[in-house]
Amino acid sequence: MRATLRDHASRAVDRIRAVAGLVESHALALGALATALVLVGVFYYPVATVFVDAIVVDGRPTIEPLVSVLTSRFYLVEIFGFTAYQAFLSTVASVALGLPGAWVLARFEFPGRETLRSLTILPFVMPSIMVAIGFVATFGQNGTLNAVLRALGLPTIELLFTLPAIVVAHAFYNAPLVARVTTAAWESVDASAIETARSLGASPVRAFRDVVLPQLLPAVAVGATLTFVFTFASFPIVLALGGFQLATVEVFIYSRIQNLAYAEAAALAVVETVISLSLTYLYLRYEGRQRAAGQGARPQPRRSLWPESVTSRELGTRLAIVGYAVVVLAVFVVPIASMILTSLTGPQGELSLRHYRFLVERQQTGAAYQVRPLPAIENSLVFGAGTLLVGVPMGVLMAVLTTRDFRGRALVDALSMAPLAVSGIVVGLGLLRGLVFGIEVFGTRITATGAVAIVAAHAVGAYPFVTRNVAPLLGNLDPRLIESARSLGASRVRALLDIELPLVAAGVVAGAAFAFAISIGEFDSTVVLAEGSTSYTMPVAVERYLGRRLGPATAMGCLLLGVTSLSFVVIERFGGRYGRGGF
Repeated sequence: MRATLRDHASRAVDRIRAVAGLVESHALALGALATALVLVGVFYYPVATVFVDAIVVDGRPTIEPLVSVLTSRFYLVEIFGFTAYQAFLSTVASVALGLPGAWVLARFEFPGRETLRSLTILPFVMPSIMVAIGFVATFGQNGTLNAVLRALGLPTIELLFTLPAIVVAHAFYNAPLVARVTTAAWESVDASAIETARSLGASPVRAFRDVVLPQLLPAVAVGATLTFVFTFASFPIVLALGGFQLATVEVFIYSRIQNLAYAEAAALAVVETVISLSLTYLYLRYEGRQRAAGQGARPQPRRSLWPESVTSRELGTRLAIVGYAVVVLAVFVVPIASMILTSLTGPQGELSLRHYRFLVERQQTGAAYQVRPLPAIENSLVFGAGTLLVGVPMGVLMAVLTTRDFRGRALVDALSMAPLAVSGIVVGLGLLRGLVFGIEVFGTRITATGAVAIVAAHAVGAYPFVTRNVAPLLGNLDPRLIESARSLGASRVRALLDIELPLVAAGVVAGAAFAFAISIGEFDSTVVLAEGSTSYTMPVAVERYLGRRLGPATAMGCLLLGVTSLSFVVIERFGGRYGRGGF
C-alpha cells in the first residue's frame, strides 16, 4: 500500500514538474499574450471605440462626422490649421533653443556637464500643468515679468492668452529633447573623418558642413519630428496659456467632451490620431537609422569651456555661450522660480504662507464636492503605484520581445510604441466611452471605475518609457552569457531572470522612475476620466484651483513639484547613463 502511494505521489510530482517545465518554456509567449490582451483591453479597444464613434451615430453607420470635419473650413483652418501652425512655431523655437545646448554639451568640457546633460530628461518628468502654472505666474498681469517692468518704470505687457506664451512654454519642454538627441549624434561623429577632411585642405567650416552636418541632420529631424508630434497634441499648456480662444485640436476635443458631443469629438480625434501615428512612424525610421550610423565612432575630444588663455575669436564664442546661458535661465528657471515665489507671496507682495494655509483649510473644512489637497496627493501616489505594478512588467516584457530576432519584430516594436503617438485625451475618451460607461461581453456588462480607468491610462502612457530604457541595455548584452547559461541547462526564462535582468537592473529602475513620474504628472486622460468624480489627482487639482485663484494653484503646483522631484532624484541616482538608452 505504501509503495502504491509513493508511486502515485512520484507520478503526481513528475506531472507537476512537467507542467511547470512546460509553463516555464512558454513563459515568454504567455507573457507576450497577457501583455497583448492588456493592450487590447486598455488601449487598442478604447481607441477603436473612438474610431467607431466617428462612423456610428445612434447605432447607424455614417461618415457624416468625419465628412463634416474634413470639409469644414472652421475645423481645417481654424482648428487643425492653428494647431499645426503653433506646433511648427514651437518646433522652430525648440530647435533654435536646443541646438546651441547640444553644441555646448558635445564640444566642451566643464564642471557639472554630466549633471546638466542629465537635466535634459526634464521634459519627461515635469508635469505639463505645473509648467503652465509657472508661465502664468511669470507672464500674467501680476506676474514676475510685469513686476520687474514696474520696478524699472517701464510699461507692463500682457502675454497671457497669446501665441508667444504657448510657443515659449513648448520650447521649455522640447528644447531639452532636441538638445538630448542632437548631443548623442554629435558625440557619435567620427573624429577620423573630420581629421581626414582637414588633412585634405578643408577649412573648419567646410569640414563641419561636409562631414559633421550631414550626420547631425537625422538627429535634428528626429528631435523636430518628436517636438512637432508632442506640441501638435499639447493640451494642458494650451488650455492654461491660450484658453478656448486659442484652441488647438486637443482643447477643442475636450470642449466637445464637456458638451457631450462625442461623435464630433471622436471625428476630430480620429484625424488627429492618423496625423500623429504617421509622424511617429517617421520618427521610428529616423531613430533606427541614427542608431545604426553612430556605432563604432571615435568621438571628437571636447575643449575646455574656460581655458587659461583665449584668442579674440574664442572670447567671442565664450561670450555667446554666456548670452545663451542667460536665455536658458530666463526660459527654464524663471517660470519655476515664479511659481514658487507666487506661492509664498501675499496680496501686498510680502512673504506669506496664506496660500498653503488655504490648502490646509480647504482640506479641513471643504465640502465633499470641492477639490481638497490630501485626496489629490493620495490619489496621485496610489495611481503612481498602480502604474508601476502594471506598466513596468509590460515595459520590460516588450523590451525583451523587441530585442529578440523573429519575424514581425519591427511590427511589434511599432505597435508597442503606438501609445506615444496617441494623445491622452483620445485614450481618456476611449476609456470613458468603453470601460467606464461599460461594454457588453457575452451578455454581461463590464464596467470599470474612474480610478481603474485612470491607472490603465497611466500605465499605457508610461510603459513605452520603460521599454525605451531597458531595450538598449538588453540589446548590448554579450549573447555568450545567455548561451553559457543555456548550455548549463537553464531555460530561456531562467537565463532572463538570473542573467539578463540583473545586468540591466539600473535601466529597469530608471524606467520605473520614469513611469511613476509620468503617472504623477499625467493630466490629459486624467482630467477626462476624473470629471465629476473623487478620483482627481494633483495636476487636476492644480487646474481646478487655477480656474479660481492663482495663489492656491501655485501652492498646489509646488507640492506637485516636490513629489515629482523625488522621482527625478531616483532617475538621476539609478538611471544615470542608462536612462539615455531610449530617449
